[in-house]
Amino acid sequence: MSSGGHAARRGGSRSLVTCLRRPFLATVSGVLMGRDRERDRIAGLLEDARSGRSGTVVIQGEAGIGKTALLDQIASDAADMRLIRGAGIESETELAFSGLHLMLHPYGDRFDALPAQQAAALRSAFGLAAGPAGDRFLIGAATLTLLSELAADRPVACLVDDAQWLDRASLDALLFAARRLGADPVSMVFTVRDTARPFPDHGIDVLRLTGLDRATAHDLVGTHAPGLTVPIRERLLDEAAGNPLALIELANSLGSRPVHEAGPLPVGGRVQEAFRRQLTELPDATGRLLLVIAADGTADLDVVLRAAETLGLGPADLGPAEEARLVVLDGGDVRFRHPLIRAVTYQNAAHHQRIAVHDALAKTLGDEHADRRAWHLAAAATGPDENVAAELERAAHRAGHRGGTAAVATAYERAARLSTEPEGKARRLVHAARADYDAGRPDRATRLAAEAASLTAEDGVIAEATFIRAQVAYERESPAADAALALEGAKLITGSDPEQAVSMLTEAVWSARDAGAHDLVRQSVEQLRKVRLPAGSAKTPVTGALIAYGRLLEGGAPGAVPPMRALVDAALNGEVEDLVECVIGGYMGLLVAADRPATALLERMAADARAQGALGWLPYILEPLAIGRLLLGDVRGADSAAAEGISLAADIGMDMQVTALKCIAVRLESDAERSRAEAPGVLAHAGLHPANAALASWGLGLLDLAGGHADGALEHLDAVCSGPARHDLLIRAVPDHTEAAVRAGRPDLARAYLPAFEAWAAATSSTGMVSRCRALLADGDEADEHYRTALSLHGDHPYDAARTRLLYGEWLRRRRRRTEARTELTTAEDAFARIGAGVWAERARTELEVLGDRPAARTGDADPLKRLTPQELQVVRLAAVGLSNREIGAQLYLSPRTVGHHLYKAYPKIGVTRRMELARLLSVT
Repeated sequence: MSSGGHAARRGGSRSLVTCLRRPFLATVSGVLMGRDRERDRIAGLLEDARSGRSGTVVIQGEAGIGKTALLDQIASDAADMRLIRGAGIESETELAFSGLHLMLHPYGDRFDALPAQQAAALRSAFGLAAGPAGDRFLIGAATLTLLSELAADRPVACLVDDAQWLDRASLDALLFAARRLGADPVSMVFTVRDTARPFPDHGIDVLRLTGLDRATAHDLVGTHAPGLTVPIRERLLDEAAGNPLALIELANSLGSRPVHEAGPLPVGGRVQEAFRRQLTELPDATGRLLLVIAADGTADLDVVLRAAETLGLGPADLGPAEEARLVVLDGGDVRFRHPLIRAVTYQNAAHHQRIAVHDALAKTLGDEHADRRAWHLAAAATGPDENVAAELERAAHRAGHRGGTAAVATAYERAARLSTEPEGKARRLVHAARADYDAGRPDRATRLAAEAASLTAEDGVIAEATFIRAQVAYERESPAADAALALEGAKLITGSDPEQAVSMLTEAVWSARDAGAHDLVRQSVEQLRKVRLPAGSAKTPVTGALIAYGRLLEGGAPGAVPPMRALVDAALNGEVEDLVECVIGGYMGLLVAADRPATALLERMAADARAQGALGWLPYILEPLAIGRLLLGDVRGADSAAAEGISLAADIGMDMQVTALKCIAVRLESDAERSRAEAPGVLAHAGLHPANAALASWGLGLLDLAGGHADGALEHLDAVCSGPARHDLLIRAVPDHTEAAVRAGRPDLARAYLPAFEAWAAATSSTGMVSRCRALLADGDEADEHYRTALSLHGDHPYDAARTRLLYGEWLRRRRRRTEARTELTTAEDAFARIGAGVWAERARTELEVLGDRPAARTGDADPLKRLTPQELQVVRLAAVGLSNREIGAQLYLSPRTVGHHLYKAYPKIGVTRRMELARLLSVT
């Protein structure tokens, strides 16, 4: 096992403590009194798992409220299930994946059943392999798959106590699995103590434990201290506020010694005070040995006794603490009976005593525990110490190799605090800030970045600190704030580090694009012109494309298109490897009508991200991919990509990306009711993200247009075509605006934006849409000619062709050319139904009815895929190309059993009974 990994901590100290071994039962009688409702809730959760349905609950409450007792009862009730238990350990919160390791390492023999990338990630995270862990969310996917694999034998109950103390990497993995378990016989229960830091329980049911009612509390006190006088008992009930542990501990304490009824009760810190009193009654040597246990925190008796020996203490000194039921010995473990005892033990100790104990523990631990040793050295340091700082920096490197970004950040920050020189401190702080940002802790990242910049005059460090602040500002303030800061950072290093400057300016241009801040785009492009890249630099294509994008925004499409398309080609040819630049390349292709190569690039990127487990990147790739599929006429595929992106982004806390993807979902026109319901929420962000909001407005305009509400459509589309994104992707809304204006009887407005669109269409060879617009504005035979020309130019854009056929069919009907009209309208209706544009299919049917046709009501038989949900469609498409449930689960970050459940629901909807029929069905549709 690698240095600093999670080596087995159970040692050979049993012969040392034979004299101390005696049975101990943690009495919880009474703690579950009055908890019938909560027990029923959990019983239902376990029953769901036995029936093949997953479920998760977070049990939350103050210390001593009965969370652990309830968890123990759950474990007892789940005796027929596979029990996986874990607990947060306060002293290991900075050791990446330490909690997950203790829970899952017993099942290492099942890792080979996981997809290769997931198995490799788990082995790396647990220190069992040398390779990097990769994307931090991949461990969550591996945890999900492993739990599903274990549940194939029998239902699983996964119970985690004191989850507030789990290391962040373990907690993220477990919560990811909890949110994506579906048709799996797995129950997950977390207990969480109330702390100042909120627990990330979004999307998970919370069961809050409150104090016992007074009658139950009265019975509990009577059980443990029947001799208390009425006044003392009543005061105890008032002070304890129904907290079971407070009632039990204080009742036992008061019941064992006289208390004057008028005097103060020893409840200043409630339970803590009772434990503190017990600790002060112990021999000094016992108290010092308990401090070693508290400082170590891992329950490893061998380590504790070896460290204690250097302090002149021995195993016999544990005796009084065990007699007082303050600690429990079990095999090679020694634990405090309750976490509060550990807290009080450590808090009560003098500062010099804590330093001595941490120093002893550091000297006891070898290289196999290098990370723990580094943290004990840090705790023992009395001032700046470069050697200890270097130890912590090495621990940060190891944590980064395992994928524990939160642990990386904490180690770098502590190393910075122990640094002896300002420059070294600034460098480590900026590393900590970057890791905090990557770990999803933006507030800490901003604070550390600002501090780092204040400590140094080194341009590179200040630039990186500014860049981190920029990226945080995108979510916390606005894309414009991000762009301004990224530009500021890039200016510092344009001469000294041109390639990093391009990375920052890429952020600046694209964030300014999202903000509709053309002035910031211009400034960033001007700065890009000043960058002098070395010959053959991989940054050359994106630099040229971004400069060209600046020209596009000014209406200069002819000069902008070649460099922007060149970036797409370079990315497709493997000449661009940076993921951000490839995503932007895909987007730029869509801006200049290179729809097919751009979508092919994005499809490949999505496949690569799935294969490599780069889950954190997938929502960013799925955003332009959904647009690309839509533009190519695959409305259902676009809906599927948007739905997957929304689900993933929500599960991993990417709130802004959820909004961006919902804007696309509104634009899709696949479900009018859903689009109108989502629109108010996403349009609320219009001020900060006008480009995204404009997509939603475009979608609303199209819904109105399809529904025959031309005036409403014109209002939406006029705002889109005159907005800040009018030369961006929204240039493609101009034909819809022209149609809305013509239908609304406003020919004066119909030509308002056509000149800009015509210039763009000429530069991008998209003249089919121009011909459609000219047909709308023409009369007689000239219109007929333009419609025919448009249909000949639409090529591989079936949605555009169907829209033109619909308009042409309406025009033919008005000209009383009924047979031709029926042909065009029928073809349009079939095309709309096939690609999933339901609102337009309905519009075509309405036109056919005006002709006198009475088409039979469509139930979806012509296109059974329309009956599927977006996720069912995605699963069916992957199954149709021959992927197994396990392979599909690995790609979609679902458990194999959940994949099977989706197929089970999909088969009757699409009229198949066997997997082999899927390929035939999809080839036909």
